[in-house]
Amino acid sequence: MKIWFDILTPKQILFFDPMIKQLQKTNRVLCTTRRYREVTEMVKLKKMKIAVFGSHGGQSKIDKLNASTGRISALSAEIHRFKPDLVISFCSPEAARISFGLGIKHIAFCDSPHAEAVMRLSVPLVQKLLIPWIIPKAEFTKYGIRPKDIIPYKAIDASVIVKNENQKRIEFRRAATRRNILIRIEEGEAAYAQKQGKTLQIIEEIARKFPNENVMVLPRYRSQITMLRQLGSRIKILHRVMLGSALLPSADVFVGSGGTMTAESALLGIPTISYNAVPNLVQDYLVRKKLVILESRPTRIVAIVERMLRSDNSELRKNAQDVLASMEDPYKKLVEVIKTVNK
Repeated sequence: MKIWFDILTPKQILFFDPMIKQLQKTNRVLCTTRRYREVTEMVKLKKMKIAVFGSHGGQSKIDKLNASTGRISALSAEIHRFKPDLVISFCSPEAARISFGLGIKHIAFCDSPHAEAVMRLSVPLVQKLLIPWIIPKAEFTKYGIRPKDIIPYKAIDASVIVKNENQKRIEFRRAATRRNILIRIEEGEAAYAQKQGKTLQIIEEIARKFPNENVMVLPRYRSQITMLRQLGSRIKILHRVMLGSALLPSADVFVGSGGTMTAESALLGIPTISYNAVPNLVQDYLVRKKLVILESRPTRIVAIVERMLRSDNSELRKNAQDVLASMEDPYKKLVEVIKTVNK
């Protein structure tokens, strides 16, 4: 069988990588992506063979539209030549349109029904949609897919990444008494991104309150790097794209925006705060499991960080291990679904 994977984000690279390796053993696999800072660098880190078509559209609606239509045009000729039997994506709008236009069956994964624009452009066109079991099917049927075509799996997507990533840990130089506070900047250019946030204020407050700790900030975009430079030497800006599996184990506390890295941190048993820049159902689950604390007020975040640094967090780590161990490998569900769509 010939299978096409369209992979658009760093999370999708890490989520799909082990599945691609399995499927490549008995199938011919084509992987495609787009020009996008973190994706481009992540591909290099993972040493993936992947073809680049088009680019990320940035923040404005017209740029997103032009990038998507241009990408469809560039990709369609390659996909027509490759003639895949199956498309797999994380609800890629371009993959959905091309597979629909060329009559190719499309299996999609998704844990982000809050990404309304992407959902409307992709979900009605896929044959099967695989989702984490904690998300109600109704979150997706409202976009035009039948309940019987939605297949749950008992895992959150970050569990796949945590279980499969085994990169060398990065050790940061520090005095014996200094702890690492790692902060992840939110996704600022997605269609669902909240435009007003307190991120810089949160970072500034943490840097002010903990001058004797290592305050490290991992941005997504060069514009965010420029913004962070105004804080001077009070923080360490991590300019390079890094794998969470290499970076997170060195963190004593993680402060994230509610995305994939927040979930990774939680499942690793690292004391984790989300400033809730991207409210979502996976984050809600981790809060219920007492693996993530939600807080957006800078002064309250500082107080929670202080408490976390004083605790040994052993109960948190045990809880995270139990939650992670309870989750299945979605690849097994994918194999079952592939058999049904190929009947």
